Amino acid sequence: MQLDEGVSAEMSVKGACVSEVAEPGDLSSLRRWLIVAAAFLSTFTCFGVAYSFGAFFESMSDEFGTGRGVTALMFALTTCFYFTGGVVTGRLADRFGPRPVVVVGALSMGVGLLLTSMVQHIWVGYITYGVGVGTATACGYVPMVATVGGWFIRRRTLALGLAVAGIGAGTLVCAPLAASLIDRYGWRTTYVIFAIGGTLALLIASLGASRPPLAGDGGSIELRELVRDRRFLTLYSSSLIATMALFTPFVFVKSYATDRGIPSARAAAIVGVIGASSIVGRLGLGALGGRIGPIRLMQVAFAVMTGSYAIWLVAGGNYSILITFAIVLGVGYGGFIALSPAAVALMFGTNGMATVLGATYTGAGIGGLIGPPLAGVIIDRAGYGAGITYAIVVAGLSTIVLLTLPVRAAKS
Repeated sequence: MQLDEGVSAEMSVKGACVSEVAEPGDLSSLRRWLIVAAAFLSTFTCFGVAYSFGAFFESMSDEFGTGRGVTALMFALTTCFYFTGGVVTGRLADRFGPRPVVVVGALSMGVGLLLTSMVQHIWVGYITYGVGVGTATACGYVPMVATVGGWFIRRRTLALGLAVAGIGAGTLVCAPLAASLIDRYGWRTTYVIFAIGGTLALLIASLGASRPPLAGDGGSIELRELVRDRRFLTLYSSSLIATMALFTPFVFVKSYATDRGIPSARAAAIVGVIGASSIVGRLGLGALGGRIGPIRLMQVAFAVMTGSYAIWLVAGGNYSILITFAIVLGVGYGGFIALSPAAVALMFGTNGMATVLGATYTGAGIGGLIGPPLAGVIIDRAGYGAGITYAIVVAGLSTIVLLTLPVRAAKS
């Protein structure tokens, strides 16, 4: 399938009367929404574990005697691995179906966290945590989100918003839970608990991973054609730049808050608030995307994320302002994550969607690899103010780049 064929098919669906559009396949409405629930559980688990890293940050840094940049590299490698791995897991899901891919992710989650609980040198953790959690998230995110996209037409944006709302809910629950468990049992035992819970949750999610009827054969989208498409390059570049700033608070906001006298549990809750408010962004902006258009709303979401860092810059030790920052960032970030798959489906169609989505997310993986360690080095040398200013500048640049993407997905 050529790229412009995907756009043409998608736009023809958009132009049809809603009452005339039938959902693909032969599943009942209830079973379709159970697939959405399975995707929610998968994203809840994968990102709940990954984004709770900030709760482990200080304990691991103290035990290994490493600076912020070196410690943050563990999270950065994980982020890079799961976003860049999406191009592989997406293609495998298009070819073999999502269920076996998610099962592999469940096993990777358990083994990776169990091994991380036993490491004696942080560089070993780069491998056990980065590969283990990174592979699990790559298996549990792109294939499941693309599966939801393949089962819906009329309510696709809403269904995708609900599926990725698991990311926010997982962050809301797991980051404070991790902080509480670490205070009680230590970071090593907490990883063992997360290993058991994460594996079981992903195995349950795999039961709902039904292959969509328009999944394609993994070869319907040629990557060499994709990388010559201006729309793809614009979306890719803006995502790469945005994630260079996005993951900075997930790693550093807890230590920023505790350095200013805020208790550990309340500091960890800031990350949870980012997750909770991102649910509003995913569902609210996701629902509006069906009416206004996902690309226009993505541009708004990027601008909101940029403005949120300015709030963080002036927050100091004021907990209320930090919570305001978390809410604003969460709404923008949630919209970004919810609307990206819808924008991909609009521009390129759903046949082979997992492949395209996985390729798009490699940009976020590169940004996630560069951003947190660079921010850590800046903070170590010049303080938090410089690190936050870095996030503002980078996020602003990503917004400018995304504004060059055509709002309507015309044929290439």
